[in-house]
Amino acid sequence: MELKQVIIAYKARDSQSKRWAEICAKQLENRQCQVLIGPSGPKDNPYPVFLASAPQQIDLAVVLGGDGTVLTGARHLAPAGIPILGVNVGGHLGFLTESVEEFQDTEQVWERLLEDRYAIQRRMMLQAAVFEGHGSNLEPITERYLALNEMCVKPASADRMITSILEMEIDGEVVDQYVGDGLIMATPTGSTGYTVSANGPIMHDGMEAITITPICPMSLSSRPLILPPGSVVSIWPLGDYDLSTKLWTDGVLATSIWPGHRVDVRMADCRAKFIILRENNSYYQTLREKLLWAGTRVRYSSTNHAN
Repeated sequence: MELKQVIIAYKARDSQSKRWAEICAKQLENRQCQVLIGPSGPKDNPYPVFLASAPQQIDLAVVLGGDGTVLTGARHLAPAGIPILGVNVGGHLGFLTESVEEFQDTEQVWERLLEDRYAIQRRMMLQAAVFEGHGSNLEPITERYLALNEMCVKPASADRMITSILEMEIDGEVVDQYVGDGLIMATPTGSTGYTVSANGPIMHDGMEAITITPICPMSLSSRPLILPPGSVVSIWPLGDYDLSTKLWTDGVLATSIWPGHRVDVRMADCRAKFIILRENNSYYQTLREKLLWAGTRVRYSSTNHAN
């Protein structure tokens, strides 16, 4: 990998991630690398400026923060094919990031990248757009939205909890109507996020599939579904008298959806590229540690079963 043009995004209003960003920027500039640096948060989006003002191709994006900061970066950087090195500085779970311990010797990190001593993991994303009317209408009325974790259709109201009524089609065929808090369409990466909180399945992040999980449905027969990656999921809001239904991407509000509109969700034509520094990267170890499964909480003196 070349390191001629690098962008660094750090978690907004977090002094630790900002300090790490400044250290990284200084080291890279000492290596004759051009660096663009800025905060990323709910009120700060540096990526349009990064992408528009970079004088040459961007070789790397260093994202310092938690999973939320990395999700924002992935939505903006995946279409441009820019690899992301995410580091858990100031975050919590850190499913998508390298631990800060792997990042302590930053000078060694730059050497490893220059010598191609790393792995790249490509992760499936979802894209969605809003259309008017029947499925034969293929002209969207909104921009294309991207998500690395999930697309969610559910209502939002400042003064009360609203029950949604949603009709779902898969590949043009009506499958079910859901009465409840909403629907989650997730990638394998997102299966350990909002989806798992709604009792959806956990899928290995090396797979390509779409999971549909109802949120608190009022019918016991409403169950999660796992679909092939080429499926197109269409959702219509029904009986939305308050005009409160929204489309959310990775937990961020994308747009409002009114009766007569439909949301089409499908696999995106781009993938997020993550740089992996861990030499023995294990998906199952990550699950054990992040979800506090047995084996991380209880330590036994005898491990004969593993010998």
